[in-house]
Amino acid sequence: TAIQQLCRICGASFKMDQQNRSYPVHGPVDSETQDVLRRREKKVTSWPELILKVFKTDVRADVDTIHPTRFCHNCWTLMNQKFSHNSSEVYFPHNQAVEWTPHSSACNVCHSSKPWCKRKGAPQLNPHKMKKRKTRPEFVKKSKTPSSHSIQWKSSKALNQMKDSCKKIHLDTNLLVVDYPSDFVKSVSCQVCEHILSDPVQTSCKHLFCRICILKYIKLMGCYCPSCKYPCFPTDLTAPVKSYLSVLNALLLKCTVSGCDEEIPLGKYSHHISKHKETKGKEAYAHINKGGRPRQHLLTLTRRAQKHRLRELKMQVKAFADKEEEGDVKSVCLTLFLLALRARNEHRQADELEAIMEGRGAGLHPAVCLAIRVNTFLSCSQYHKMYRTVKATTGRQIFQPLHALRNAEKALLPGYHTFEWRPPLKNVSTRTEVGIIDGLSGLNRSVDEYPVDTISKRFRYDVALVSALKDMEEDILEGLKAQDLDDYMSGPFTVVIKESCDGMGDVSEKHGSGPAVPEKAVRFSFTVMNISFPNNNGPVRIFEESKPNSELCCKPLCLMLADESDHETLTAILSPLIAEREAMKTAELLLEMGGILRNFRFVFRGTGYDEKLVREVEGLEASGSIYICTLCDATRLEASQNLVNHSITRSHGENLQRYEMWRSNPHHESVDELRDRVKGVSAKPFIETLPSIDALHCDIGNAAEFYRIFQLEIGEFYKNSSVTKEEKKRWQATLDKHLRKRMNLKPIMRMNGNFARKLMSKETVEAVCELVPCEERQAALTELMDLYIKMKPVWRSSCPAKECPELLCQYSFHSQRFAELLSTKFKYRYEGKITNYF
Repeated sequence: TAIQQLCRICGASFKMDQQNRSYPVHGPVDSETQDVLRRREKKVTSWPELILKVFKTDVRADVDTIHPTRFCHNCWTLMNQKFSHNSSEVYFPHNQAVEWTPHSSACNVCHSSKPWCKRKGAPQLNPHKMKKRKTRPEFVKKSKTPSSHSIQWKSSKALNQMKDSCKKIHLDTNLLVVDYPSDFVKSVSCQVCEHILSDPVQTSCKHLFCRICILKYIKLMGCYCPSCKYPCFPTDLTAPVKSYLSVLNALLLKCTVSGCDEEIPLGKYSHHISKHKETKGKEAYAHINKGGRPRQHLLTLTRRAQKHRLRELKMQVKAFADKEEEGDVKSVCLTLFLLALRARNEHRQADELEAIMEGRGAGLHPAVCLAIRVNTFLSCSQYHKMYRTVKATTGRQIFQPLHALRNAEKALLPGYHTFEWRPPLKNVSTRTEVGIIDGLSGLNRSVDEYPVDTISKRFRYDVALVSALKDMEEDILEGLKAQDLDDYMSGPFTVVIKESCDGMGDVSEKHGSGPAVPEKAVRFSFTVMNISFPNNNGPVRIFEESKPNSELCCKPLCLMLADESDHETLTAILSPLIAEREAMKTAELLLEMGGILRNFRFVFRGTGYDEKLVREVEGLEASGSIYICTLCDATRLEASQNLVNHSITRSHGENLQRYEMWRSNPHHESVDELRDRVKGVSAKPFIETLPSIDALHCDIGNAAEFYRIFQLEIGEFYKNSSVTKEEKKRWQATLDKHLRKRMNLKPIMRMNGNFARKLMSKETVEAVCELVPCEERQAALTELMDLYIKMKPVWRSSCPAKECPELLCQYSFHSQRFAELLSTKFKYRYEGKITNYF
């Protein structure tokens, strides 16, 4: 009718709005207004409540024949302004909203064709203009068209279908044991489906319905109460009072299963009906008919909700365990679960559970899971996602949860074990529960000192050693048994520690956002080489590391973002660590192992450094120095003139004295004279190292020399030394092509260890000799490589006297012959110059 073209609040015609914007009076609040209300922390409600608050007009009792069902955009704007600015007043164009009253015969304007009138505060419009509308008869016609009957018929059909489907999930009132009065039955049944209320809700007009039924009804028939046609929205539904719910749940019902004559209260009906599962299958299950939210399955609940639901059972199990099983609740619960699985013939799962109960479960040990997480570079969240996925797909807990990994990690990290030093270590705290500490914590900063701009993390040396020994506890006890020694020997045990320190290269791409740090890193670590016990016939070795150079037995001690060539930074970070090491040399460690307090003494071997780092820690000049050797004071010229006689002359004490001489210059000499006196020591040495040969770089350096010799021999450089660079490059290209073809050695920019080891072989020399035209030069090359191969095992082995005694005896002769060949046949290459390792 024409009334629906006017605004419910102000009475304005919608035709005045060109965009034709209007809002349902009894509809849900639109999203924009919802956002405004949320920002003001007001509960989102329906339009009737908002209209009552803003315009003081109650629209809940509206009748479609009297009141318009929509309001205009201007009124909507006023409501939004009210809540967006939180103002107390609404500036409405008129004193109050329009009051709509039923049509009266006294109205001369509306006549009998319009059953309504606007009175009291209506906008000043000429109502007689509406009288002349030609479209009014069309409105009347439309209201009487048969289409409204077809819509009503379709809705009633859908409502009947809804009632039929409801029979499957809700309980009929015929199941009530007592023959209650009809009015009482009506008060406990749903007004839509006429079954006993399930999850009851109450409308604003105080009528009761099943939650599912009223929501479906509103969707099908519109937002009003099925009983009284009062406006009703999903947001208006509330739970009934608890006293009513207790009356409802106390109603006695008959059991639907044939052969069962029990009378059950409605609140316990679902629990009772589930007992008939074995006889009736899934058909016997009824939906749990209980107040509040629909009852979920136990396994779908959160942990907190599961605890709440099982609280009573938990108390009963605890009481039984305290009485019968000495308080072991876990074993009672696991056994109950095991019996339940066996009763249902789920023997495979029962066997797995039994295996877990006996400590031999299919799940991985937490320490193994921790190793997997660390070695595959998984973050905690990535590991947890994998753990949940595997558990969900397999139904078994193969991986352990994160908290189990954290407990395993605590036992592995230093700072977990108690110990004691006798006598106590000088300048070292007696605390044992020390984990990861700042690597710069031992540095006494002052204005004059070198500013250290780096990041370093480390373990305390003694705490890390204790952790390493505790990890090896089983190996030590097995070693005592293997040597027929008493398990209860207290010591003292001698532990040989090999220290290693090396640069880790460029790590600029490996760290995330944070402070600016050097692009290189250095790692200081140690390896337990062997453990021995003093005996009458000499020390008995109860443990020896089978792979002393492996990464698996290497324990990191200190990590720092620094360049290994930065002497000042290395000194600042490693000096406290070296001080701890010096203190441990003169003390004994008391540590409980196998239930017995045992003594340990430590011997430190600083042999895990390469030549570059040895130069730094011993205060020597870099490899560009004329003093080329880290073992002696030979210059390049002296070494090239004397290739036979060698003697180790350097020591840590001498280097310290030379540094003092370099610093103080007591003889007032020039820089060149002073450098010659101190033999290349220009910084204070801070780590005492054993004179040794860096085997890897030795291989690489020597292979690089042999590669140059091969290149020059191919071009017969010994005949004509005045050749161009282009000629030398052509010889190199020929050599690379031949090595690729014969030895499958691809050309490389910089020599690496693998290339060096493949190059230094008899097969390579034989291949190169094919390109050398002179037979005499071929023989010299073959002999030079043969001598090198015979000498190599002596410096590569940890103990040549045991591993290659014959080659050790022949080493002097081989080295002299090697030197003779270099100084005669290959004089063109080594006259007046020689590389470090050669």
